Amino acid sequence: MTDPWSGRGYDELAELVRELLLIGHLIDRSGMPHAIARFGREGMAQIAIDEWMGASPIYTRRIQKLLGFEGDTVEVIFKGMQFDIGAPPEFMDFRYTVHDDRHGEFHLDHCGALMDVEPMGEDYVRTMCHDIEDPTFDATAVATNPRAQVRPIHRPPRQPHDRTPHCAWSVDIVAEADPLPLPPQSVRLAESEAANVPLAERPADMDDDDGDRFYDGPVDSDLVTERFSSATLAALADEVCLQQHLLARGFLLPVADRVGEEVTGIGIDQLSGIAGLASKRLARLLKVDTDLAGVAEVLTVHPMLLPRAYTGAEVTLTDDTVEISLSPSPALREEDGLTWPSLLTVDAEPIITAARAVLATAVVELEDGGDHTRWVIRDVPGSDGGSQADSVTLVEISTGADFSFLRRPG
Repeated sequence: MTDPWSGRGYDELAELVRELLLIGHLIDRSGMPHAIARFGREGMAQIAIDEWMGASPIYTRRIQKLLGFEGDTVEVIFKGMQFDIGAPPEFMDFRYTVHDDRHGEFHLDHCGALMDVEPMGEDYVRTMCHDIEDPTFDATAVATNPRAQVRPIHRPPRQPHDRTPHCAWSVDIVAEADPLPLPPQSVRLAESEAANVPLAERPADMDDDDGDRFYDGPVDSDLVTERFSSATLAALADEVCLQQHLLARGFLLPVADRVGEEVTGIGIDQLSGIAGLASKRLARLLKVDTDLAGVAEVLTVHPMLLPRAYTGAEVTLTDDTVEISLSPSPALREEDGLTWPSLLTVDAEPIITAARAVLATAVVELEDGGDHTRWVIRDVPGSDGGSQADSVTLVEISTGADFSFLRRPG
């Protein structure tokens, strides 16, 4: 299975892009509980700010280039947000209004992140909706126009408690404002191999005429991924997976600044949680069987191992095994080792949680792969995989764990 997207139907590709956007959003549900436990609410908030301010400007510009809507207007800002793992469709139901090139508004008819945080109390709501969002919204907008300002019209804590829309914001490009520089967190992350992977290409063997190649029309708040061609969806899927690796590095770098080498354990816990949840959701979408073929099918499209241009991962199904190999790659060249593939070479727990989310009797062994790192997954009936890993259960507290997409082409 050398290509994760070729041979897939158009509808399935569209579903996969939506799914990958949501999975990327839930990375924080896996990582931030460990940050809270270690650094408290205020320390977690600063890590989240560093994480999103680092990653978002980088991948925002990549998506703009891929879908051909580069520019410096409010409309360009809004289009970029529609393909940001910080704003997966429907779960974070952004609705956009463009007044002109320099002025616009958006509101959230539904905010899944708020639904996750409100039960934790008003202090956590303020931390997310004030402390974190103020700098990170501006950082996302700066990728398009350094004079863009994102300001709240209203936002939680909700008054009254059931207020809708959940929040509303204005976006204005202020000509007389001092331009904001690219955040230092993003400048730092831009030096990573992940930030410099070549932009995903549309596969030549996939249809590029069964939908749009570019997003060159007006902003559509009801945008669905089915709008785009199969080849464009494949490229989008790779870029959304890369967003996840950038966000993971955006998290791990500031954590490492605080705890040094102990970051490895936190990173493995973060990856294990999201790896298991991602496998569950992908298995449900793809309707795979609970066997090795199902494990291979899920791992082939798993963002932990994609895009191949960054991770160097290959997934191979044989008669009685699934093999995962990591060849020398940009991810393994990051000198600090703070990448998902590098963490896998330290501890196979994320692969175990990903495999057992599909097949409870899966057993994972590290085998000599020569100049590759190679794991072999076997089905061992009767093996006791034990209860679900705590790292996965922790992520499933989020309402996103069982979220269902409803919007489809009319």
